[in-house]
Amino acid sequence: MAEPFAAVDVIRTKRDGGRLTDAQIDWVVDAYTRGVVAEEQMAALAMAILLRDMDGDEIARWTAAMINSGETLHLDVERPTVDKHSTGGVGDKITLVLAPLVAACGAAVPQLSGRGLGHTGGTLDKLEAIPGWRADLTTAEMCEQLTDVGAVVAAASTALAPADRKLYALRDVTGTVESIPLIASSIMSKKIAAGPRSLVLDVKVGSGAFMKTRENAVELARTMIGIGNSHGVATSAVLTDMSRPLGLTAGNAVEVAEAVDVLRGGGPPDVVELTLVLAREMLALAGISDVDPAKVLASGKAYESWCAMIRAQGGDPDARLPEPTHRHVVEAERDGVLAELDALAVGMAAWRLGAGRSAPGEPVQYAAGVRLLARLGERVAAGQPLAELHTDTPDAVPAAVAALSGGVRIADTAPEPGPLVLDVLR
Repeated sequence: MAEPFAAVDVIRTKRDGGRLTDAQIDWVVDAYTRGVVAEEQMAALAMAILLRDMDGDEIARWTAAMINSGETLHLDVERPTVDKHSTGGVGDKITLVLAPLVAACGAAVPQLSGRGLGHTGGTLDKLEAIPGWRADLTTAEMCEQLTDVGAVVAAASTALAPADRKLYALRDVTGTVESIPLIASSIMSKKIAAGPRSLVLDVKVGSGAFMKTRENAVELARTMIGIGNSHGVATSAVLTDMSRPLGLTAGNAVEVAEAVDVLRGGGPPDVVELTLVLAREMLALAGISDVDPAKVLASGKAYESWCAMIRAQGGDPDARLPEPTHRHVVEAERDGVLAELDALAVGMAAWRLGAGRSAPGEPVQYAAGVRLLARLGERVAAGQPLAELHTDTPDAVPAAVAALSGGVRIADTAPEPGPLVLDVLR
């Protein structure tokens, strides 16, 4: 059977600034998934999209075509379902606290998460530091856990949006990752295919985020909100600062421990603040207005949900977390105020220590990471410990120290830190 379009004609349309028709989009995504459109042809189209952009209708249709390339989940759950997605950052352990908290408030949170790459940590890598915990669940297992516990964090099935999986790998090696239409449709195709009724996006901006400028972060957030709403998923976005790391840890087991501290009523104030902002937004979209997540967190019910969630996936919430075989303390070089603690530098240090990976499929060290011992704006003395580096490969320490030192600045005075939550977009 003859193909209805030629790939080169679709490429030329976008190359010359034209608008792709619905039929062209449906065909090219399907044909690429089937292998009819060659890798070099899709690479050319991706570059044309990056340079020429797409309008809102094109982006929505492109997203729909990627969703339709595979299966979609139909979650048979009585509770209202609401998901959260973060565009990635350093020390971003929010999902670990947020999912059980929102579940304890009465919603169901079907969180399909990923693994880390480079300086950005992955939620699954963190949870797999817990002995016995498993990420791969069937749809039936997810629905049962959502009914019984209210929260599940699992790996996305390869059957969800396979076109996106294939296109993402291509974009990574062809210089087209930065296209906002392709970023937005990549994220939203997987999230919509997972079947939630509503979705809150945590869009990071700053040195440790993918989006370095507020302007680009807002554009990405509004694009994703438009996609979600056009597909019947109520969507909002919280714009948050990622110029500094979130909390006092970056890595795997160290972030799990910090998340548990928050669930038990402690933890760093910024982690608590962002968790509650996102929880309130998720509950609002889920139609739950009579529950205060701050009171639920303080009551210990969220910690109970965490323990139930971990046990349901084979983990032991009481088990001892992995400990590193080597620790190295980084000390302050002079008296003064910790004026800068760059998120990217901390993330790169954690990656160098083994907490992250350079390519998909590489193993990570669950005990690797950075524990910060001083807060931004704190007065420190020469020789005072600023950070503790954890690793099982001592040879990695010099590179990690070099990465971290580039983002730490001690001065006589320090500016007041800006707000963590920059805006809420609906």
